[in-house]
Amino acid sequence: MSQTYQQMIFVNLPVNDLDASKKFFTELGYSLNPQFSDENAASVVISDTIVAMLLTKPFYASFTKKEIADATKTSEVMLCLSAESREKVDELVEKAVAAGGTASEKVQEMDFMYGRAFDDLDGHTWEVVWMDPAAIEG
Repeated sequence: MSQTYQQMIFVNLPVNDLDASKKFFTELGYSLNPQFSDENAASVVISDTIVAMLLTKPFYASFTKKEIADATKTSEVMLCLSAESREKVDELVEKAVAAGGTASEKVQEMDFMYGRAFDDLDGHTWEVVWMDPAAIEG
């Protein structure tokens, strides 16, 4: 029986302080993959199909000719993670704040969806959203 291919996403993010960023994401409950981590990068395993690659700015710069955005001043990207419940949304945002992140004051609340957001230590915006499975199914 052949294995079904499962597409993955690797989000590469420039960081100011690699050690502080590793600590931040492990405090959120994520693990680091040492096989793909060194003094220039840390591989943060978010799920079986989502990996955040935290790259020192000089290392990140070696992959692009573009100027690196200062995510504390400019919106470069909004990353969105699903959560299994409204409580899990709140739990992850509260962990992020406790680890040094900043919560957005805006809460997305609809009958079928609940979401909040936080900025990590480098200003990258992470949204966390729960959607009612019954609404998704139709």
